[in-house]
Amino acid sequence: MRKTEFANGEYYHIFNRGVDKRKIFSDKYDLQRFFQSMKEFNTLEPIGSIYENSFNKDKDKNHQLGSSASKLVEFIAYCLNPNHYHFILKQVSEKGIEKIMHKLGGGFAKYFNQKYKRTGALFQGSFKAVHIDSNEQLLYVSSYVNLNFKVHQLGCGAPKLELGLVKSSWGEYVGEDATKSKEGFCKKDIILGQFKNKNEYKKYALKSLDLILENKEREKEDNIEEKKEIKNLFLE
Repeated sequence: MRKTEFANGEYYHIFNRGVDKRKIFSDKYDLQRFFQSMKEFNTLEPIGSIYENSFNKDKDKNHQLGSSASKLVEFIAYCLNPNHYHFILKQVSEKGIEKIMHKLGGGFAKYFNQKYKRTGALFQGSFKAVHIDSNEQLLYVSSYVNLNFKVHQLGCGAPKLELGLVKSSWGEYVGEDATKSKEGFCKKDIILGQFKNKNEYKKYALKSLDLILENKEREKEDNIEEKKEIKNLFLE
């Protein structure tokens, strides 16, 4: 039984990694496929496979017009790293998180195994989930997720981040991606609405990152575990 119970209107930190810490994105097409699945599986309507849905002429129109009532979750932030991913999700439909994660995990594993002629599990068990129960925690975890590639030293930190096998919503929050459309992929108002502008959020997030990296370095030096409330937030 899963310890975390999902409720509509609540926010959750969702994460998982490849079995035996293996890569789940071996090239840019894997990364694109996973991100496409995040978008297309986020619906109450059955779509079959991503391949089958590619023949649905109304899929783009439905996705653009879709309200929260037609979706399973709202993506607040995400980071896709070579061997693991992080999301902040708000559940907007009953069992929405369980449904989208089941479709996302199963669908991508099938695609990956067929492409690379392998069998067996791709992910390390069921996805992990932590309920975000305060605004302070939501802001802090948004920094951790948006900048997770820097936590693991995977990129140079360019605002528009799609470097190699990494894709993050950081660019949508503070960089060029944020100016391309009003909405973007993520629902950012719950975070950005608390700051005067994107640059103020950027300062906050980078300061939070410094604290995260300091904590990691101190743990290495002292050979101690993180405090329980912090440890539960992150996948290491």
